[in-house]
Amino acid sequence: MVLRALHDQHGHLGIDKTYGLVQDRFFWPKMRETVEQYIKTCKRCIQRKTLPVKAAPMGHLKSNGPLDLVCMDFLCIENDSAGIGNVLVVTDHFTRYAQAFPTKDQKALTVAKTLWQKYFVHYGLPNRIHSDQGRDFESRIIKEFLSLLNVNKSRTTPYHPEGDAQPERFNRTLLDMLGTLPHVEKRAWSRHVEAMVHAYNCTRHESTGFSPYFLMFGREARLPIDLRLGVSSDGSRLVSHYQYVKSLKQNLQRAYELSTQSAAKLNERNKRRYDAKVKYREIQPGDKVLLRNLGVPGKHKLADRWKDILFEVVAKLPGLPVYKIKGPEGRIKAWHRNHLLPVLYSQEELQKGNEESENIFAPPVRGMEETVQDCNVERAKEKTLESTDRSNEWWMVLLLLLFFIYKAPAYSAALYKTLLSSHLPLLP
Repeated sequence: MVLRALHDQHGHLGIDKTYGLVQDRFFWPKMRETVEQYIKTCKRCIQRKTLPVKAAPMGHLKSNGPLDLVCMDFLCIENDSAGIGNVLVVTDHFTRYAQAFPTKDQKALTVAKTLWQKYFVHYGLPNRIHSDQGRDFESRIIKEFLSLLNVNKSRTTPYHPEGDAQPERFNRTLLDMLGTLPHVEKRAWSRHVEAMVHAYNCTRHESTGFSPYFLMFGREARLPIDLRLGVSSDGSRLVSHYQYVKSLKQNLQRAYELSTQSAAKLNERNKRRYDAKVKYREIQPGDKVLLRNLGVPGKHKLADRWKDILFEVVAKLPGLPVYKIKGPEGRIKAWHRNHLLPVLYSQEELQKGNEESENIFAPPVRGMEETVQDCNVERAKEKTLESTDRSNEWWMVLLLLLFFIYKAPAYSAALYKTLLSSHLPLLP
């Protein structure tokens, strides 16, 4: 095939470049359409060149109050002088109240001890804990630990941090804050984490309109400058316990309503901005898809963007853009829609396409000579037709000139010059 030689064996160039190569050498009817269709269905081009797109609308985790949903994640930083290079970040989804605990490793036992000793005994047990699919968060130790405490566990889909966005955003904020430390202090950054996190919790949050500290405890934190300048009014008047609880309840109820409304508006604005870039296409059970080539170790600039294994869609999780897919070995996995590429060919065709493209400088295929001859014959016929058309047009000009000479001799000389100059390129 011509296209196999000028596309598959010519570096898998794009439509315009491949069409240019073909056009310079051959001709057949609807040649451009043939080239486009061939390249759009090229297996190697699909695996390597098809860019991942946002294929599913944005979704949001929902919570109804403090400690209804707690998210956790690990932040990795270069080791400090104490050998600490990890931070376990725990964020309350409703209040945005965050805590960060430096650790030397990410082992499941370390996670369990830190949650119990530094979070649960201070703030109480959450209704649900949400994390990514890190092996330490999904280990048997964590499952049994949370099951013992009757705490529910949920997780994001693989390689989709948007499903657990709060820790990701806080991680960036914490890194920016630690990055402002003097060079000498950065060597012992773990000693500054608690103070940085407290400063974050005392600051009004964009999404809620309140500080995380206030939404968690019902009052603003008293800072050193408040005491020095006497600007804090907390404790300035005596009230009974009953009055304090009543006032606290009213204030928190109003604050929760306002923060929920503010967060909903921000989420809706972010969703509109995100969904504007989404090219959504629903996939159905039984459809064939490729899986995005993620988690490739080391440098992978030359790696295919999509794996060479064809998966079948089994089911869609209710209310989520997450699909269960089954590979050739029968194992079922759950993946976000953004990491799936619908295709129309079979596993055998995919493997055949990869095998044919292993050597892009392979010798010409059988039948190539006949194809070249046929195309050259077509081009010769086309040139003959063009030459005939030009000759016929020239004879029409001569007949028209003779007619005017016979009918109007006075204008014949000027007319002859005009026609000759305007049709000179038509001479055979």
